[in-house]
Amino acid sequence: MQVQIEKQYYTSEEYCQLEETAEYKNEYRDGEIIPMTGATINHNLIAGNFYKIFPTNINNEDYWVFMSDVRLWMPEYRLYTYPDVMVVKGKPVYEGKGTNNIINALIIVEVLSKSTRDYDRTDKFKFYRSIPEFKEYILIDQYSYYIEQFYKQNNGEWLFKTYESENDILKLYSVYFQLSILDIYNRVDFALEEE
Repeated sequence: MQVQIEKQYYTSEEYCQLEETAEYKNEYRDGEIIPMTGATINHNLIAGNFYKIFPTNINNEDYWVFMSDVRLWMPEYRLYTYPDVMVVKGKPVYEGKGTNNIINALIIVEVLSKSTRDYDRTDKFKFYRSIPEFKEYILIDQYSYYIEQFYKQNNGEWLFKTYESENDILKLYSVYFQLSILDIYNRVDFALEEE
């Protein structure tokens, strides 16, 4: 005989309250709380490198860069998540009372892991595209020099480009800025094993 375990659903307010004291980060998907996997050293290095390199001012325009402790809210899908890095042009627009939940990300960066890469490339990208300001998605492999870049055209279509060499330069399309692949992967050791 099989025993079915009933799923527990939470309001977004309950989720935000629980996240304040949670030991680990969780994603919120339309009432469900989904535990997020922990990051590796390479994952943290790559996200941190992108965060450090990206300037806060380009051509006299202000940009805000956030790492994985600031949540992104997508009301169309009733989803809270923590992108590895997100960039906001101009002032951040917050959801709710505090400053923990952003709704206007321009660029989102995810560092791919074995456990999240399929989700990051499919459903998560679909969710992110519901953000009107969202124009560029960067997926960075932590196991080799490999970056996938999606950028939104003025007609609403998304184009795709890859970078597979340590000598490549990642050219952003939503802002006038370039990053060296070697700088993004600075101090990353591909020989490290995940636990």
